[in-house]
Amino acid sequence: MTRGHMTPNPRSRHRTPSEGEKSSVPPGHTHIRKTVEAYLAHHPAERDTLADLLAALDQPDDATSRSTLPGHVTCSAIVIDRDANVLHISHRVTGLLLAPGGHVEAGDRSLLGAALRELAEEAGIPADALTLTPQALGTPIDIDVHAIDDNPDKGEPPHQHYDIRYVLYLANKDRPETVLQDQEVSGSQWVPITAITSPTLRAKLMEAGLDGQPEPVNASALIHDGAGSYLLHLRDERPGIWQPWTMALVGGGRRRGDRSLEDTLLRELSEEVPGLHLEGLEPYAAEEATSVDGLRVPIRVFAGRWNGNPDQLELREGVLLHWVTPDQLDRLRLSPGLGDLIRRHAADHPPQAEQDEAPPARDGSRRPVLNGIGVHLHLEDEHGRVLLGLRHPDVAYAGSSWHFLAGKCERESAVTCLVREAREEAGLVIDPADVKLVHVVHIVDSPDGLPLLQMVFQASRWEGVPEVLELDKCLAWQWFDPSDLPKELVPYTRAAIEGISAGHRYTELGWDR
Repeated sequence: MTRGHMTPNPRSRHRTPSEGEKSSVPPGHTHIRKTVEAYLAHHPAERDTLADLLAALDQPDDATSRSTLPGHVTCSAIVIDRDANVLHISHRVTGLLLAPGGHVEAGDRSLLGAALRELAEEAGIPADALTLTPQALGTPIDIDVHAIDDNPDKGEPPHQHYDIRYVLYLANKDRPETVLQDQEVSGSQWVPITAITSPTLRAKLMEAGLDGQPEPVNASALIHDGAGSYLLHLRDERPGIWQPWTMALVGGGRRRGDRSLEDTLLRELSEEVPGLHLEGLEPYAAEEATSVDGLRVPIRVFAGRWNGNPDQLELREGVLLHWVTPDQLDRLRLSPGLGDLIRRHAADHPPQAEQDEAPPARDGSRRPVLNGIGVHLHLEDEHGRVLLGLRHPDVAYAGSSWHFLAGKCERESAVTCLVREAREEAGLVIDPADVKLVHVVHIVDSPDGLPLLQMVFQASRWEGVPEVLELDKCLAWQWFDPSDLPKELVPYTRAAIEGISAGHRYTELGWDR
């Protein structure tokens, strides 16, 4: 952690934050050059000052290694509290008052990660106590070149440090307790920005308007169809992707050229899913995630409506886009807090509230009302008895009632769904060729309920004996004579069995309300 005197992004996304394993090698020259060029884009007059650093990146020697001479890269953390004070620590050997920082190590996944590690080691402040600033985001606020005296004890000749400095805000109002590294650090101070001794760093901090007040630096889209479904994005497993193979919202991190977080979101949508244009886009919630380096990431969530087929969109990032309903969330691997967010929005915006007005679509026609589709197995044994399951009392719908073996159709054919549900719920193996549709119940349970199309299929053959495989949903399977059905039976199940016995193919329930 040898330091010189203080001449005093990774990009965060709501699909952004990532939890990849630590690298076994330090940040490479490509990452360093990209970081330096991003800095020079805002400070082009410093290119000559950083010429030696740029030249070092053209050489094969590791630019972060202490043994690389005549100079190598170090990293520092400029931490600002809510009163615009900057954390400094006092080094025992030099007696200098410095921002926390030091050499890059092999386990550091990025230059920012190196600065955060040094901060935690020297001052005991963890990454999750900090957030990126909306002014600088993940770009360094300063790159300082300074001379280091020789150190005979370590066998180090005079050399230079190219110190890459990141500015961070405290995420909370109260300062975290500093736990100093006694071996090297003798004390700490919070110094006002206006009192920083380095005129160049002080000028950059003041010019950026850094006041210590955190703001959202990410924007995400909560996309719904107005009828109870939400469009989620399945993340891939490329390097730098937060929580791969989870369902998340589309969105990403703010860039310095974005005029607002709404502009950030619209840019991200155009980059990730061109052709996805939302109606009624407006701020809905403030959420928080954790970045790849462990930082807190405030997120502004915008709600917007879209009603289309995601398979027809060009998806440039991630694996797929898929419509889901709130009752499916417990079956999915979601990014943290997403399930609660969707359920809250669904409670605030009941589907029927938007269907009543049936606003016109873009082409002037009335917007279609989506209907849910359920599949049901009407299975008869050799005695003509029908198989029914006793639902667990804690299930969301029809607890302690008897019901068909059933499930909600996802992005699959109805017969495929039926075959899958029979295997998952009761261990029954059914050949799709042995399935036929015998009845349909079109039902609306309540004035505010989503219309449901309940499709009842019959299987002429199957393999296996019904067994309870999902104890949280079903307590028992039993065969019933159609003329002697249980009293506690789901009403539309009774209507379907009676309709099948009478030779009818279709029943409506609830539409006269």
